[in-house]
Amino acid sequence: MKLVSGNSNRVLADAIAGYLDQPLANCLVRRFADQEIFVELQENVRGADVFVIQSTSYPANDHLMELLIMIDALRRSSAKRITAVLPYFGYARQDRRAAGRTPISAKLVANLITHAGADRVLTLDLHAGQIQGFFDIPTDNLFGAPVMMRDIKERYRLENTMVVSPDVGGVVRARALAKRIDAPLAIVDKRRERPGESEVMNIIGNVDGRDCILVDDIIDSGGTLCNAAEALLAKGAASVTAYCTHGVLSGGAVTRISSSRLKELVITDSIQPTEAVKAAPNIRTISIAPLMGEAIARTALEQSVSSLFD
Repeated sequence: MKLVSGNSNRVLADAIAGYLDQPLANCLVRRFADQEIFVELQENVRGADVFVIQSTSYPANDHLMELLIMIDALRRSSAKRITAVLPYFGYARQDRRAAGRTPISAKLVANLITHAGADRVLTLDLHAGQIQGFFDIPTDNLFGAPVMMRDIKERYRLENTMVVSPDVGGVVRARALAKRIDAPLAIVDKRRERPGESEVMNIIGNVDGRDCILVDDIIDSGGTLCNAAEALLAKGAASVTAYCTHGVLSGGAVTRISSSRLKELVITDSIQPTEAVKAAPNIRTISIAPLMGEAIARTALEQSVSSLFD
């Protein structure tokens, strides 16, 4: 087995390598003056089972091209099997045609990864589970819920905890976590009554006096979570904490979260945190390296990955 990493999240790749007690392979990824990406594998990978660790996070197109070129370099170097390990799969939110004359970019990216030469894909908390079907190669979608569950159990009195979905679309994800910690479930029903009017948030469930935990897969601008926190507190919630797998946190999201009434935002390191995220007083990062490392080990040994979540 060999581990190869691009530039998107070297800290996570090092942590995964440490968990597996397996050093990262020597791989040079650099740019020419015109920003063309060049990859050179500096050790033999012929006949190897290679795992390429690369989140397609900001800048998404650069990191996606790095991934594709690394896979091509490995295929042409006679690697026996190439697994694309994507802690964060960019373009996942473009998984359907939301309007006329628009693309399904998640399918396009899946095709690019497949045709570049990947034999398998290992990813975490896809925005929509059906994206697994966009790949014509075996795809394992891991879940961040066990990592979050351990953190919640260490920090909360579960008898007073309520899991909350920030919108109707995330109910399945929130219900799965609520079941794991044996907590009740509430839902934020968000709707706009008519154009030009602000959104009305109705809370389905009694949150009065509860420590509410909002659960989502991606936090980008932070607006939905901050508004949901305000609505929950207005209904009598004792506190509101948010757990999200992928902290995209674009634009002014960090400032918005820092000045919000969220007690804490907990994200994983699937996307490498920026300095602003590290400095934010109410944003905390938990590591998915042991989860990803264990999944890689089981894949290499041809063992069950789904049993990690039984």
